[in-house]
Amino acid sequence: MSTAYDEIKTRLQGSMVALVTPMHPDGTVDYKRLADLIDWQIEQGTHCLVAVGTTGESATLSMQEHSDVIRYFVQHVKGRVPVIAGTGANNTMEAIKLTQDAADAGADCALLVAPYYNKPPQEGLYQHYKAIARAVNIPQMLYNVPGRTVVDIAQETVERLADIDNIVAIKDATGSIARGEQLIKAVGDRIVVLSGDDSTALDLMTFGGKGNISVTANVAPKAMSETFTAALRGDFDAAHKAHDVVKHLHRDLFIESSPIPAKYALHKMGMIDTGIRLPLVWLAEQHHATIDDALVRANLL
Repeated sequence: MSTAYDEIKTRLQGSMVALVTPMHPDGTVDYKRLADLIDWQIEQGTHCLVAVGTTGESATLSMQEHSDVIRYFVQHVKGRVPVIAGTGANNTMEAIKLTQDAADAGADCALLVAPYYNKPPQEGLYQHYKAIARAVNIPQMLYNVPGRTVVDIAQETVERLADIDNIVAIKDATGSIARGEQLIKAVGDRIVVLSGDDSTALDLMTFGGKGNISVTANVAPKAMSETFTAALRGDFDAAHKAHDVVKHLHRDLFIESSPIPAKYALHKMGMIDTGIRLPLVWLAEQHHATIDDALVRANLL
């Protein structure tokens, strides 16, 4: 049965970037650099942009900054690609407010990370996502990243949530191919299954995953676009050929907590300044050579 949300489901595919939020050295948002990054990503072939996801330091932006950055994204993108707004929180009412702000700004979809720290049971997760979906009429994407949130959205809970019309996708960052395959079999005819784990994303697409929301695409958007464009058309030989050039970045860009290495890499490439929000700090000096070498090997320096 078709729904009003079918169109966005067809657009949530390919290479998607969880974009960093560029900042001045004093930690204020650098909107000029943000505009440049957005334009560069689109020129390089990125299919969708994620504004203020967890890689965008959502946890340390104020609610007003959070909404302001999403609105800026939408206004600057001007419909060239879908804008997915990170609006998750471990406070359901706060997530509803951020999601409503994203809808008002014109975002195409909201990305809702599982509530972190307070460790809700599965019924609490279900009711949390159900409440947001009912409160705000915007397509919504679940985001399961237990390695960061210390809570895991069980497959049974995803299956229940997949019956809610405006829950249209899930970003699965568990890194488990076996689990991802089972997820696709269970809900892939109802919602879009995307990877949120760069290292395993291409493998997941062989089982029917539709794309990848990526950290690596921050620094290598063209190679990642070529990889997932080829995978979408079923040409996995071409996909692996493009991917082999940059796959080492999936490891090296997590040498410290993300987005610390990605921000250092983008600075090294001349794309952003050195701003980052506490409690995150700039990449430790002993790791600079690792990232520098990784960029050279990926033909980015």
